[in-house]
Amino acid sequence: MSRLLIGVIGGSWCSTEEAEWAVVVGRLLAEQGAVLLCGGLGGVMEAAARGAKEAGGLTVGILPGADATQANPYVEVPLATGMGEMRNALIVRAAQAVIAIGGGWGTLSEIALAQRIQTPVVGLHDAFTSAIEIPRVATPQAAVEWALEQARRREV
Repeated sequence: MSRLLIGVIGGSWCSTEEAEWAVVVGRLLAEQGAVLLCGGLGGVMEAAARGAKEAGGLTVGILPGADATQANPYVEVPLATGMGEMRNALIVRAAQAVIAIGGGWGTLSEIALAQRIQTPVVGLHDAFTSAIEIPRVATPQAAVEWALEQARRREV
């Protein structure tokens, strides 16, 4: 059986609280055997990758630039696309489910793309509660459970 590929999206800058949530999400995904997929840079992406990597998980970063060395230090598999923000489509297309934490314009674009192509996305204290309707949860544990359940449904 293949491992589930779960995307974690959020701003390249984030609050301390958002980083803490992202670390827990990454750790929990790794503990469940899922592969963490992110944009490979800082902020939420780095925090989630750190949580997953420290728990022995596999981390994949789909980078906007052409230089794989620009990945944060917790990305084990950096994929340098040279596509800029267009790489957001690759993240949500490759993921079987996505967890959005905090975020800015890039995160909003990823949520919109995920909705458009029907990749399940859940908000964990995302920044868009008044702008878009997506399922939302209050804890990292609930976000991971939701994402894994949605990803398993898509595998069948």
